[in-house]
Amino acid sequence: MFDLDNWQEIYATLKKHKLRSGLTAFGVMWGVFMLVVLLGVGNGLRNDALSGFGDNANTVFIWTASKTQIPHKGFDKNRWVMYRPGDAVAIKARIPEAEVVLGINEVGGWLSAQYVVHGDNSGSYITRGAHPEIAQMSSFKPVQGRFINKRDNDELRKVAVIGTKVYESLFEPEQNPIGDSIQIGGVDFLVVGVFKPMATGDQAMQDAELVLIPNETLRYTFNQTWYYGHLRMTPKPGHSAAALEQKALALLRERHKVHPDDTGVFGSFNTDTVFQQVQGLFTGITAFSWFVAIGTILAGVIGVGNIMLITVKERTREIGLRKALGATARSIVGMIVQEAVVITAVAGYTGLVLGVFVLELISSFGRNLPDMRFLGMVEIDFGTAILAIAILVIAGFLASLLPASKAAKVNPIVALQDE
Repeated sequence: MFDLDNWQEIYATLKKHKLRSGLTAFGVMWGVFMLVVLLGVGNGLRNDALSGFGDNANTVFIWTASKTQIPHKGFDKNRWVMYRPGDAVAIKARIPEAEVVLGINEVGGWLSAQYVVHGDNSGSYITRGAHPEIAQMSSFKPVQGRFINKRDNDELRKVAVIGTKVYESLFEPEQNPIGDSIQIGGVDFLVVGVFKPMATGDQAMQDAELVLIPNETLRYTFNQTWYYGHLRMTPKPGHSAAALEQKALALLRERHKVHPDDTGVFGSFNTDTVFQQVQGLFTGITAFSWFVAIGTILAGVIGVGNIMLITVKERTREIGLRKALGATARSIVGMIVQEAVVITAVAGYTGLVLGVFVLELISSFGRNLPDMRFLGMVEIDFGTAILAIAILVIAGFLASLLPASKAAKVNPIVALQDE
């Protein structure tokens, strides 16, 4: 039940000792402020790092890294292992963890830029084969038209989807590229879409300069029907990309008769391992931020407890008089606890508001600094803020129990004689 007299009394007590109450509250407020800012900046760094993955956080890449160095099962060394369409089929059939397995080719070979022409404009761009699943794997978002679909591959359609940088180079500003043609290696392709990489960083800049055409069209148009340049795959939900990578490599060694000790033949990489490492790093940063801030908050809360002890000492005669007039131990405890909780709650909320305000300033400032992009991504979620305040109030309550219990044990007769 709300008791106005109690609140007026708390206000009067705090007002009577402005400096003491203010310094105590500042210690608590500073701890919450530090927690909010540290977590916010940590979240900004994490968001920046993870944005480089986009939706591509569990993809396995396998390519041919070098020639074989060890003869094996009747085959001499110095062989290049070329991936066949049957390899993708075998991985999908024999590894139950594999959900998507794709063969990818590029015109002219890996990272070999091709001369692309549109009217009087031209440029050299990597032209890569694509499947519908590549949009999700690589975090490509169509901004005009559509992406490559299954029928494009099945019917060997000569269509192309271009990155935003390619569009800006080959087409005039505001010009609609959909339905227009570009030439790749002297072959006409109909532009059906423009895509934007949703990831960030250097990889996103490279992706924006890609020209994507149906992979099967590429293979038949540019005489690559007998091989895939590299393989991409993703595991089914709940399965590890790292485990899929190792099983796929073992199967490819078996199919291509590569010696188990010939370790340099296959190049492989899975984004899940790096993603988990980045997640682990920022989990540690978050834990460190909590450790530092909670330490500061506890120092402030201990200060609140000490102030309450001093308050009980100063108000010994008053407490004795209250008890002599019939005040119960419960009401005395409630008076002390309520005062401590008010100090911690108000100080904590003030620190939270100031922290969020500072994060908003940092975020607004950071959005205009491309080299410090993480500053524009600082944030703190509502749940974390509420948790911090809840911890603070509980700590304030616990810190007040000792002085409250001492107040409840005051002997009225002795207290009235206190000087």
